[in-house]
Amino acid sequence: MDFARRDVLLGSAALLLAPGGMAGAASARPLGYAIVGLGGYGLGVIIPQFAHCTHSKLVAVVSGDRSKAERVAAEHGLGSGAIYSYADFDRIRDNPAIDIVYVCLPNAMHAEFTIRAARAGKHVLCEKPMAVSVAECEAMIAACRAADRKLMIGYRCHFEAYNLEAMRLARSGAAGKVRYVRSEHGFIQRDPAKWRLRRAMSGGGSLMDMGIYSLQAARYMTGEEPVAVTARESTDRSDPRFREVEDILDWTLEFPSGAIASCQSMYSANQNHVLLMGDRGRIELEPATRYDGNHMWVGADGRETAVTPPPGPRSTQFAGQLDHMSECVATGRQPIVSGEEGLRDMRIVAAIYRSAREGRTIRL
Repeated sequence: MDFARRDVLLGSAALLLAPGGMAGAASARPLGYAIVGLGGYGLGVIIPQFAHCTHSKLVAVVSGDRSKAERVAAEHGLGSGAIYSYADFDRIRDNPAIDIVYVCLPNAMHAEFTIRAARAGKHVLCEKPMAVSVAECEAMIAACRAADRKLMIGYRCHFEAYNLEAMRLARSGAAGKVRYVRSEHGFIQRDPAKWRLRRAMSGGGSLMDMGIYSLQAARYMTGEEPVAVTARESTDRSDPRFREVEDILDWTLEFPSGAIASCQSMYSANQNHVLLMGDRGRIELEPATRYDGNHMWVGADGRETAVTPPPGPRSTQFAGQLDHMSECVATGRQPIVSGEEGLRDMRIVAAIYRSAREGRTIRL
């Protein structure tokens, strides 16, 4: 993504967060969401966020566990007609209350349910990573385009106040010309039975989870698209957690301006950090991309100042994300993090894996 397009993205995000911004153009009624997948994220994180939304509401749930779906529906005042299984999911086409489907399933299921939702006439918000391959991403985009439906990827950090302010500062030249970005994200995966450690479900290990944050930050902090990647992997295959997927991936991105990004993802250590170094100073976030409690500093010559972004009308990044999709559907705007953005990441992810596997730099 070039600087001009990145500026459009930042401008759109700023408009979203500004008081009275895009909200004035939104629909008269909140748009209805069907949440697909009642796991830890869909049920524990996303569904509670509708309480903070202005233009979005929960109208249906989709789950392979009927009893769980019935309990959730009852808790949120939804009738039995708002409950769907994975097998009868396509019946959503007959429910006019459903405007948008939010796919909160394991990575390997993203493409199938995005395509099915589009064919059922519904707009789609899909969790990151977009899919497990470039081909799947392309098929998802094609299906939504054919159905004239919008497709957005759940890059929540584009609606998080600290990250938005960091992007703005980087673009304004607060640190001078960007020379270096460091972006490290990881946590300790303790349970070998988790689906994220099964390649058939996840498509990969830490890169396909926490690595997306590292990659995204490198791209939105520099405002450039990388031209080359060099990667290496460190995984203890005797560890039962890592028999199928990678633990640590370390990669370097080269950008057209000459800036370098050093990125890591990991499943055996806790880290959440983004640092931009320019020729006149630095912008640093730690933690950088958590659900809450992020912090940021700017400064030069060892003198740093804490930065607190101004509050926006959305109380959480998740509500901002949900309402942004609703506003895009209502107004005809394109989401600031569209399917094409997810495809760009997946092409780089494929190159990172290839570089680590072949032990050489891959030109992009």
